[in-house]
Amino acid sequence: MSSNNLVFLRGRVSSEPKRRTLPSGTAIVNLEVTTRIEGDQAASVPVMVAAETVDVNAGDEVFVLGHVRRRYFRAGGLTQSRTEVFADRVLPIRRRKAIERLIAASVGAF
Repeated sequence: MSSNNLVFLRGRVSSEPKRRTLPSGTAIVNLEVTTRIEGDQAASVPVMVAAETVDVNAGDEVFVLGHVRRRYFRAGGLTQSRTEVFADRVLPIRRRKAIERLIAASVGAF
């Protein structure tokens, strides 16, 4: 992972994860993670992760380590784009020790 583009995200999975297979054959899971910004304000963040690395459900509180990327694709004859977090790891927030080690290793590499 590049140390120039590093994301730590904590929030709640707001809808059931959507598993799909890309034309390349790669299996992925799309998540929507809702975070709190300030007070009552919330933001929904699209997260994409390799299917075999995630086991979460709607309502779970999670920690996400990844990077931001903008993806371009064709839909309806038009080129569209989407900015999302491409996750290297998605962990349930209850796995505190694993999250702490992950943060320490990531910040240490920064």
